[in-house]
Amino acid sequence: MRKISIFGATGSIGQSTIDLIRRDPAAYDVVALTGGGNIAQLARDAIALNADLAVTAYDENLPQLRDALADSGVAVAAGQAALIEAAARPADWVMSAIVGAAGLAPGLKALEQGATLALANKESLVCAGKLLLETAARYGARLLPVDSEHSAVFQGLVGEDIEAVERIIITASGGAFRDWPLADLKNATLAQASSHPNWDMGQRITIDSASMFNKALEVIETREYFGVSPDRIEVLVHPESMVHALVGFNDGALMAHLGAPDMRHAIGYALHWPQRRDLPVARLDLAAIGQLNFAEPDPIRYPALAQAYAVMERGGMMGAAFNGAKERALDLFIAGRIGFTDMAEITARVLDQIETQSGLIDSAMTLDNVSRIDHIARNAADAAAATGIR
Repeated sequence: MRKISIFGATGSIGQSTIDLIRRDPAAYDVVALTGGGNIAQLARDAIALNADLAVTAYDENLPQLRDALADSGVAVAAGQAALIEAAARPADWVMSAIVGAAGLAPGLKALEQGATLALANKESLVCAGKLLLETAARYGARLLPVDSEHSAVFQGLVGEDIEAVERIIITASGGAFRDWPLADLKNATLAQASSHPNWDMGQRITIDSASMFNKALEVIETREYFGVSPDRIEVLVHPESMVHALVGFNDGALMAHLGAPDMRHAIGYALHWPQRRDLPVARLDLAAIGQLNFAEPDPIRYPALAQAYAVMERGGMMGAAFNGAKERALDLFIAGRIGFTDMAEITARVLDQIETQSGLIDSAMTLDNVSRIDHIARNAADAAAATGIR
């Protein structure tokens, strides 16, 4: 029986992971489940999976969680320190699905226990890829990608030599606004940005898909995880979301990974790796689909992509600055304080400001320094928004 923990259990990735686990409950011993504000769901899953521990990230939710799990035998805790303690509990396999930079510290702690970390938290690699990979190597732990694109690349590289790879192509749906007139983007509403044409995801990642910030982070994640140079990473808009990534080799061959837009593909691959097992996902009928479409992303519509390549060119801790500014700009858009297109303008301003601080960006990559730069970037984003964008 494998010991597993799920960080971010109440989000879309966490719920898809739980769906797979509940199909074979005898195979798993659930050590810890963590969540944010959806206490009812967290409690239901903790009881159903007979978890040892349930943790909410927010201290104020502890009384509600305690009441919901009274007499269940499930221990409860709350707060950031409790998340770290949960990650320190021995487990064979840990799902890292906390959204944003908040997932970095628990992920590092899980790696320090030698666990296999199934990484859906792309921000960890964007902010501190070197630190994450070095920690895994130091403690004999393993990182497995769970983003659909990076899982696809990972699978495409099985049995292959990374030195034979000429390029990696990751695909993007284009999000909610891929066909909108450019002039209309500045007036896009929160509700419109929160509706994805293909995937069923949480609000934040859905908006990031519409702005292509999600893909910008994934470009950086590709560089960090697979160690390829930025000039070998490409993005294509693929509206059908069925080809998740392609790997191009030095003999001219392209190896593509196809599958229905269902995150249980990538989750299941990481959960059962190195084996493949049956998964409850739709099988593609290519004759019925008829055709697949691809296009170059419009740099005016999606300025976040250029920012990602600039971040990689600068190096150092610019990834942490980029992510912190992006996360705060998204907060401001959700709060109605800025417009949709203002998010990219704010991140550009923050990157220009922080790039001049070489002593900051080139500091040693430690968890404390990453947290410091994240904090500075968020404050700079607030200041940029306060000066007025439009």
